[in-house]
Amino acid sequence: MTVTGDRVEHEISIAAPPDVVFNFFTDPERHKLWLGREAFLDPRPGGLYRCIVNDTATVRGEYVVVDPPYRLVFTWGFEGAAVVPPGTSTVSIDLHPDGDGTRLRLVHTGLPHPMLAPHDQGWSGYLAQLRTATLTNR
Repeated sequence: MTVTGDRVEHEISIAAPPDVVFNFFTDPERHKLWLGREAFLDPRPGGLYRCIVNDTATVRGEYVVVDPPYRLVFTWGFEGAAVVPPGTSTVSIDLHPDGDGTRLRLVHTGLPHPMLAPHDQGWSGYLAQLRTATLTNR
């Protein structure tokens, strides 16, 4: 993990091919297995990305790049928030084949300084959950 400037970066290995991992970012049923309680996803450029994470946090943005199964970019922010409102930061996901698995690189940019550490911790936990979900829910 790296935190610099306005960005958080994470790289992890996942024991599933890129097409399987990609679906966990675009299929609402799979998405909620690792991030949030409910997901409303329209995975096309300009399409809605909305995730009810918990009782106090709902993330909303839109897909910018959808290039299956190797790259996704979507905007990110919290409904009703003054800091990081919807669409004000950007999450980029790159998926690279790595043997039988995938090397996932996440870069989250546009975050104000006070939100870097919470997002770094959040992504660490959620990506660990993604790794587990891909093993048990292909």
